[in-house]
Amino acid sequence: MTFEVQHSDPNSNARTGIITTDHGEIETPIFMPVGTVASVKAVHFHELKDDIKAQIILGNTYHLFMRPGVDTLERAGGLHKFNGWDRPILTDSGGYQVFSMSANRKLKEEGATFRSHIDGSKHLFTPENVVEIQRTIGADIIMAFDECTPGTADFEYAKKSMELTHRWLDRGLTHFDKTEPKYGYSQTYFPIVQGCVYPELRRQSAEFIASQEREGNAIGGLAVGEPIEKMYEMIEIVNEILPKDKPRYLMGVGTPQNILEGIERGIDMFDCVMPTRNGRNGMLFTSQGIINMRNEKWKNDFSPLDEFGTSYVDSSYTKAYLRHLFISKELLAMQIASIHNLAFYLWLVGEARKHIQAGDFTHWKKGMVEQVGRRL
Repeated sequence: MTFEVQHSDPNSNARTGIITTDHGEIETPIFMPVGTVASVKAVHFHELKDDIKAQIILGNTYHLFMRPGVDTLERAGGLHKFNGWDRPILTDSGGYQVFSMSANRKLKEEGATFRSHIDGSKHLFTPENVVEIQRTIGADIIMAFDECTPGTADFEYAKKSMELTHRWLDRGLTHFDKTEPKYGYSQTYFPIVQGCVYPELRRQSAEFIASQEREGNAIGGLAVGEPIEKMYEMIEIVNEILPKDKPRYLMGVGTPQNILEGIERGIDMFDCVMPTRNGRNGMLFTSQGIINMRNEKWKNDFSPLDEFGTSYVDSSYTKAYLRHLFISKELLAMQIASIHNLAFYLWLVGEARKHIQAGDFTHWKKGMVEQVGRRL
């Protein structure tokens, strides 16, 4: 994998670039739709390519390990062959899922033991076997196994957690470097910065991660309960240290406002379940603000879903029609809303890219943050 910075904004840390993988190029800043279990919920891949303009999607190691399982994926020739997606894929290591199952997992130096959410069976994830699992899944970009520290953790817990993540990283990198991809194309391994909301820990972790000199780096453990301003502060601290010539991936974040603020602070890659999860529940993100499609006010509104951003959505669908589908509990409602929201997110990062190239990103971003956060 390679990364080339193309343009830098004169008034912020925003930049554009190109990530090149064996499955294609990715223009940054980029948003990655989340395909947790080998599919992006309610969306066909031809819609991801043609309507949403997705350049890369994300899969999850924990869920793919559970279903369909690594044996099936290996027999298929990897996830690309299994689901038919021929563009880049990034896999989360499963660290966040283990974190979220705190009642059913136990952390120790060896790794994390946990029980399946499907059948209660007991499993162990280690830095080494998580590399093996992701090698078998066949992602272009694979993530280090880490502990995702809660945003409310005290300093001592956060410090011990970060140190464990660093020791796990050493083991994971060693295993990655002595193993080979399985399907004839290259894979790259991103370390993850942790440290909760503590500047001292974030600096220490960022310095350790930067010293590994990998092709890209990630920032984890944010948007997990901490105040939003703390999240932005941690991004700024970390990005002062992470190398500028490597892509920076902010994991699991977030709202359209979060993405714009992250881009301004030097983030290149984002993922989040919000556009599809919220879409399935009737929330639309638009260039003018947020819409609850179940509200009575849209019953006789025959305007397009986004009157000002029709470049990223099928304008034949109206607010009245989509509200009708949600009220009627039609499955098509979830599909339309998911496609719309993902297309909006990709449109948003694409517009950010254009304004960085034009040199007026900071001015544009200020107005856009106000617009996309409004409740309509």
